[in-house]
Amino acid sequence: MIEESGRVVELEGEYAWVESERSTACGGCAVRKGCGTGAMARVLGRRHVRLRVINRISAVVGDRVVVGISESGLLRGSLAVYAVPLAALFAGALGGHFIGGQLWPVARDPLAIAGAVSGLLAGLAWLQRFSRRTGNHEAYQPVVLRKQLTAVVHE
Repeated sequence: MIEESGRVVELEGEYAWVESERSTACGGCAVRKGCGTGAMARVLGRRHVRLRVINRISAVVGDRVVVGISESGLLRGSLAVYAVPLAALFAGALGGHFIGGQLWPVARDPLAIAGAVSGLLAGLAWLQRFSRRTGNHEAYQPVVLRKQLTAVVHE
């Protein structure tokens, strides 16, 4: 389970909107000054990210919470978003190239381009259906795991 802490800022039915400060792993490695990620973080600053998460512990606005998403769901979702459209693009390009070479050899390159565009569009259409099917599936959604304990300072 990948976890991140944040603060509940809004409730929406069974969901909560949690605001978390985007962080990077910068500052911990030896490269620090030469790293592009660290340079971008310094330029862009620290920004807050709002996430809609499943609120199964009934957290209320203002609660500090720990949000988590399963590693397998994140991996499967990432593969769906990145790998499927790219694989469909390549498959379409290869199909257009080879089929075009058999049917109309002088137009092989334009048919390969048309196949690539068609494959990409087919991959994006598949991704849209996948997204609708898994949109409310807990394996692909971040979930409020628990309230975060905060230290109380007495003066």
